[in-house]
Amino acid sequence: MSLEVRIYETADDNLSIGIPDVNVIQPKTKTELITSNVAVAAPPTQPLTVNIPMTYQVREGYLEIRERGSQELITLIEILSPTNKRTGKGRQMYEEKREEILSSRTHLIEIDLLRRGQKMPIVGNNVESQYRILVCRGNRRPKADLYAFNVQNQMPAFPLPLRSGDTEPIINLQELFNQIYDIASYDLKIDYHNWEVIPPLSEADTIWANAWLRDRNLRE
Repeated sequence: MSLEVRIYETADDNLSIGIPDVNVIQPKTKTELITSNVAVAAPPTQPLTVNIPMTYQVREGYLEIRERGSQELITLIEILSPTNKRTGKGRQMYEEKREEILSSRTHLIEIDLLRRGQKMPIVGNNVESQYRILVCRGNRRPKADLYAFNVQNQMPAFPLPLRSGDTEPIINLQELFNQIYDIASYDLKIDYHNWEVIPPLSEADTIWANAWLRDRNLRE
């Protein structure tokens, strides 16, 4: 298993650099203004603060499981990033990589833990969920296993597809997240009293989250 990184440069899609439609010219002297009988212009308006597009580098990590010796790619594990789920270069690059994998015999695991953004396409199932995990085996396509869940549910465990005949481990995502949370001491780093969820939760989910935090003495 190896951790790989996809790197690309992008800029804000909604911003563009334009060509100014005014010119800066040398002002006339006082004598020139008098002799030319030209009225003096009003003082210029104050400048506005604007944004310009800045190119920045995006780094997206993913896991590859390869066969020892031949280094043939067996399974690809992708955790979707915000740039994968909105229109732009990040989504375009990921969709191209996704199509390449789905056209091969490589297994694909796609983990989407983002409530915001455009979900990755699936066919024949309009299930609505806040989060989803797709386990797509190379020998079962176009069939795949979709684990759909919401903020009030525990993260599901799922098998890690490997070569035929290999023992497939069960990935307990909830347990992994709990371990990372404890090791990193996030309970001491996050101020849940002033906690704000972005994007906002629904009213029912907000009530549930507040009760969950109070039960653990993380919110009054």
